[in-house]
Amino acid sequence: MWQIYGQDHLLRQLEPSLAQDRLSHAYLLTGPPHVGKMTLALSLAQAVNCLQGLGAPCGSCSQCSRIANHLHADVRVVGVTSDQSDESRSSRTVIGIDDIKEVLRSVNLNPFEGSKSVIILDGGESMSTAAANALLKTLEEPPPNVLFLLLAASEEAVLPTIRSRCQVFALLPLSKAAMTERLVSDRQVTPEEAERLYRFSRGCLGWAIQALDDFQVLEQRQAEVERMQEAQDAGLETRFAYANEIASLFGSNRDAARDLLALWLRWWRDLLLIKEGASEYLHNIDQADALRAQAAGLTTPQIVDFIRRLMKTMAALDDNASARLALEVLMLNLPMEAARI
Repeated sequence: MWQIYGQDHLLRQLEPSLAQDRLSHAYLLTGPPHVGKMTLALSLAQAVNCLQGLGAPCGSCSQCSRIANHLHADVRVVGVTSDQSDESRSSRTVIGIDDIKEVLRSVNLNPFEGSKSVIILDGGESMSTAAANALLKTLEEPPPNVLFLLLAASEEAVLPTIRSRCQVFALLPLSKAAMTERLVSDRQVTPEEAERLYRFSRGCLGWAIQALDDFQVLEQRQAEVERMQEAQDAGLETRFAYANEIASLFGSNRDAARDLLALWLRWWRDLLLIKEGASEYLHNIDQADALRAQAAGLTTPQIVDFIRRLMKTMAALDDNASARLALEVLMLNLPMEAARI
């Protein structure tokens, strides 16, 4: 039984390969934070070790249970926190050569308790050059009974030499209808609350579930919105201080920093929607009044230009540009008219 939801387009490709025992030796799973990359990776680890045979994992045998509880000796995760969840990535932001060397030593041994060793590299875009080169040699001549699963925000963020040796699977955010149905049926929330969570989460089910389980998630989002508005209202000194805050966060928790920049992107997208008379599609529907006030002080070209600069900054950070420099330049280009009126 697959634990992943809303990725049927991928499962339709995986299931025949599993049934015929013809999986690739390496997969690159891409998508935004909380979309389910780690969930799919662990489900695949269960599937290749399940005692019930080839196909979808049963979820209840000893192999599936040990993998679900992060106790399996043959399933190794590099680059995430000890709970190994898709919702809580590691403070480690670089997978170094020593990490890869340790992994490669283990894959040359036979599986200890299962039928296949599984290596999950959480943050495939964050490998150092030396680490990537070491991994590349193994991907070119993979040992038997080993499955590599690389997780990354996007295919483009991974070195071309690495991604060319992997089969790429892109996980997609859920549609509004799919997420609403899931949350209403499984979590007993109202359709209105489900739609609000859909807008906040950008269709990433993991974020919505986390918000339902932990009220601090929504409190943190509100605090981030207020801090963003404060920076937009302020002069360069405050904006640079804010840029340094994000840069520090990027150094300690890359996914959290990506989430914060995604919040900025959704905010400026909402400003553009208001200028174009499409307020019904706002992500930050709870901030509609503040958005309308800010949009009144901006022109459409200003908004479009800053969105482009923001997207370029996010791409540069994925390419391991200097976070502090990139974010300070972004703040320099933030329209002074961005202040709310």
